[in-house]
Amino acid sequence: MIVIGGSTSEVLAKQIADELGCRYIQAGTRKFPDGEVYTRVESEDFNDDVVIVQNTFPDDKLVEMFLLQDIVKGLKAKKVTLVIPYFGYARQDRLFNPGEPASAILMCKLLDSVGCDHVITIDIHKEAVLDAFTCKHTDLKAAPVIADYFKDKGIDLVLSPDIGAANRAKDVGERMGKDYDHLNKTRLSGTEVKIAPATMDCKDKNILIVDDMISTGGTIMTAAQALRDAGAKSVSVACTHGVFVNNAIEKLTHSALDKVLCCNTLESSQSEISVAKLVADAIRKG
Repeated sequence: MIVIGGSTSEVLAKQIADELGCRYIQAGTRKFPDGEVYTRVESEDFNDDVVIVQNTFPDDKLVEMFLLQDIVKGLKAKKVTLVIPYFGYARQDRLFNPGEPASAILMCKLLDSVGCDHVITIDIHKEAVLDAFTCKHTDLKAAPVIADYFKDKGIDLVLSPDIGAANRAKDVGERMGKDYDHLNKTRLSGTEVKIAPATMDCKDKNILIVDDMISTGGTIMTAAQALRDAGAKSVSVACTHGVFVNNAIEKLTHSALDKVLCCNTLESSQSEISVAKLVADAIRKG
């Protein structure tokens, strides 16, 4: 088996190759002066199973994935597995207004048409969109690695930002053997909103907020401040995908949060939690 790392996922791809004990190749990717993407894999002939590890975000990285798929087909890969740690366009999973595309489904169809035998994603926004692939598809959950990372960190209570993500807090909390809950927003007046755990008391507790994604971080920062105001001893946050736009890391690290961490699906200074073993185990299962 051969693991190829795209330009978005070099660290994770190397870790996956180490977990599998197999050959690793880093794709050489650059841009032409006009912005077009060029990539190359230095090999004559694979004649082996190949795993491509590459995000499809932002747009040029999606193009890079298409190019890598074409390369490995040309080099006679036996079986092609796409590991897409962060799946671009996943949030547009249906038509919200007339004239819009169902972007997530379209991206699945395009990737499928170029060629693959197995697609592995991690905490994709809506798992059902993967049914647009004609090949086998697997969406992995990051809860086990997040729980494992924090199990000895003195956490007392695991929270989700809202009831819609309550199952994630439940999963992490149960794995850690800790209480879990979700946050509720209660409007007290036209200008005042109270944010607090739905049922649990947060006073004097070390709290971990878990979410699938942090983009601007505004909601998390507001929640953290409310929890600290309510007497929480500490508030940390861990997400699967740290998108972190508009200087979000700087804002989050200077907020009421004690710790801001994410998985290495998107590589940044905060991506301390590795999903490599999760992915390697899924590849072994085939």
